[in-house]
Amino acid sequence: MQTINPKIFKAYDIRGIYEKDFDNELAYLLGLAFVELRKNDDDYEAEKILKIAVACDMRLSSPALKENLIRGLLDAGADVVDIGLTDTPSLYFAVGKFDYDGGIVVSASHNPKEWNGFKLVRKKGIPVSGETGIEYLRDKILENKFIPSERKGMLTKNNEVIKEEWNYAKNFVNPNNIKPLKVIVDSANGMGAIYMQEIIKNIPGEFITINFALDGSFPAHEADPLKEENMEQLSETILKKQADLGIAIDGDGDRVFFVDNLGKTISPALIRGLLAKLFLKDKPGSRIGYDVRPGRITTDLIKENGGIPSMARVGHSLIKEQMLRENLYFAGESSGHFFINYEIGCFEYPIIIILKLLQEFSNCGQKISDYITPYNKYVLSGEINRDVKDKEAVFKRIEEKYQDAKINKLDGVSVEYDNFWFNVRGSNTEEKIRLNLEALNQETMEEKRDEVLSLIF
Repeated sequence: MQTINPKIFKAYDIRGIYEKDFDNELAYLLGLAFVELRKNDDDYEAEKILKIAVACDMRLSSPALKENLIRGLLDAGADVVDIGLTDTPSLYFAVGKFDYDGGIVVSASHNPKEWNGFKLVRKKGIPVSGETGIEYLRDKILENKFIPSERKGMLTKNNEVIKEEWNYAKNFVNPNNIKPLKVIVDSANGMGAIYMQEIIKNIPGEFITINFALDGSFPAHEADPLKEENMEQLSETILKKQADLGIAIDGDGDRVFFVDNLGKTISPALIRGLLAKLFLKDKPGSRIGYDVRPGRITTDLIKENGGIPSMARVGHSLIKEQMLRENLYFAGESSGHFFINYEIGCFEYPIIIILKLLQEFSNCGQKISDYITPYNKYVLSGEINRDVKDKEAVFKRIEEKYQDAKINKLDGVSVEYDNFWFNVRGSNTEEKIRLNLEALNQETMEEKRDEVLSLIF
C-alpha cells in the first residue's frame, strides 16, 4: 500500500498524484469512511441502508479507483449505484434526481494526466468540503480502524442519467427557441463530451467538435480553459471555420467557457452577468451569487435586472453552501463554474447553462462579438500568483496602504475605490497570494496592478 499523503485532502475535494500520493487502497478506505461520515450526519435515520451513487472520468487510473471505492462502500454496508463513465455534474444530478444518499465521482478535474482524486456530495448534491467532512474523512482514513459491516451492500447500475438530465433541462429551456448557429466545441478529451453529445443531437445548428474522444492522456492540451494556451486551438478553429461561437469545457465537465466569433474568450464575469439577467427573467427579484474576485459587470447586470447581489468566498463547495444558506437562485464563479438552486439540488447544470446562452446568442440578431461589446466596460488584470513567506503580513501591508478604501475581508482582502478595485487572497494549499484587479481603463489597471504587486512579497 502506498503511504497516503495527508495533503491530498483539500478544501473542496481529495486530489493528488496517483501512485505517488495514494493508490487504490485509499479508494477502498474512502468508501468505508464515507459511509461512517453519512451515518454521523444529522439527516441519517438509524438502521437505514444508505444508497450511494458512484461514477468516474476517463483518466487511466479511474476504473481501478472506482472499483476499489465501490468495494469499500459495499463492505461498509451501503448499497451502490454505478452510473458509469460520466461527468461530475451528472453525478450531482443523479444524486438529486434519484434521491440517493450521497455520491462520489473519481476525477481530478482539470489536473494533468498523472493526477486523480474524488469529489463527494451528500443528498441533493450538497457538497462535502474541508470543514464539512473532508477533514473527518482524512482523520478516519489515516487512523484506519474500520470495522466492516455485517451486511454486505448491493451493487446496481443506472445508465439513464444523461437522458434524464436532458429531459430535466427541457423544463427550463425550450430547445425549439434556439436558432441554428455554427459552434465549435472543445471538450479537451474530457467528460464534457458526454453531455455535449446530448445537446448536439437535440438542437439545430452546425456543431464542429475538436478533442472529443475521451482520452485520459490529454493528447491535445490540458483540460483547463483558464489557461490561455489551452484555448488557442479553439480560437484558431473558430476563425478558420468562421464560426459564431466556441465552447470550451474542463476535464470533468463542471466548468464551461465561451469564445466569441473573433476567437476571443468572453470573461466568465460577463457570462455570469448575462446568465444572471436570464435567470432573473425566470425568477424576478432573486438573490444572485458571485465570488470575491473582481468582475463588476456581474453586479451591474444583477442590479439592472432587479436582482440582489450576494458576494461569496472562492470555491465551488463554499459558494453552493452559501446558496443553500441564503436561498440564492443562481451563482457563478470566476473560474467558469455556474450553479443553479433547483428543487432537486444546488449545483452545476451545464446543459441548462449552455442552452440558456445558445438561446440568447442565437436570438440577439448580432454577431456575438458585437452583442457583448457594450458590456466590456472594465479592464481585468487576470489572476496573478506570487510566492510569499507570510500571507498575513501581505494582507496587513495592503490594509495599511489602502486604509481609506472600502475594505471587505470575506475571503482574503478586497479593496474598492471608484476607479479600481481588487482582491488578494491566499492559496489553500501553497504559500501563494493571488491578485485579481479590475479598473475603469487599461492605464489605471496597469498602474494599480503594479502598485499592489509591490506589496506582495
